[in-house]
Amino acid sequence: MIRRIPWLGIVTFIVLLFVISPLLVIIPTSLTSANYLSFPPEGFSLKWYEKILDRPEFIESFIFSLELAALSAVLSTIIGTLAAMAIHKYKFPGSGFVNALLLSPLTVPSIIIGMAALLFFTRIGLAGTFTGLLITHMLISIPYVVRLTMTGLSAYDYTLERAAYILGASPIQVFRDITLPLLRPAILSGMIFSFLTSFDNVTVSLFLVSPETTTLPMAIFSYMQETLNPLVASVSSVVILLSLVFIYILERVYGLDKLFGTNSHSH
Repeated sequence: MIRRIPWLGIVTFIVLLFVISPLLVIIPTSLTSANYLSFPPEGFSLKWYEKILDRPEFIESFIFSLELAALSAVLSTIIGTLAAMAIHKYKFPGSGFVNALLLSPLTVPSIIIGMAALLFFTRIGLAGTFTGLLITHMLISIPYVVRLTMTGLSAYDYTLERAAYILGASPIQVFRDITLPLLRPAILSGMIFSFLTSFDNVTVSLFLVSPETTTLPMAIFSYMQETLNPLVASVSSVVILLSLVFIYILERVYGLDKLFGTNSHSH
């Protein structure tokens, strides 16, 4: 019997290697002892990580990005969860259209969203404000919450709610004691993904930031326009490592496969 070559596995490995190749360059480069970007790194030193503390623009933008991402994640999770539950449970006329509308930012290029947001917010006076930036980050974050919550609802047993109502539970009690506990993994995963989407965003933020609302990715981008040294690699490595931590938490909480609908069974 002729053994088949696992082409799918080979192609997958090549794609994954291409995706993670920047990590294999940026992180080692940030550990160089040289005063210029070099790969392979020349020597080993943590001085470029120490120099981050000497750049207040990075510290301030990091704190701002955390605040923006956290608020965006919380609001996106509330709106996205309630929307997903309404669409899945009630199947009202036009629910399919509403679902497609909520997920549409996943299919529209980020640069188009950024340009449209800039034009719209300029007309209503929100361009360059925290509010405008927050609304746009919520726009691109809500689809992940909706998709993950809908995935969680696909295995949700509504007979549990009906049984609780029969036993005299109020709608608030049912939501608090039955719905939320069962959907908690999906909701928390949506919140984490919303946080990462906001924290790492560059394309949309490029059109909406101002000197008072500069995110960390935009601070890195601006710094690169002036000079290019290992400090850029060290700051980028911090962002990468923080993102990896949240991705690991997301995998442990819910599983990345469910985000893309590749896992048909439920826990």
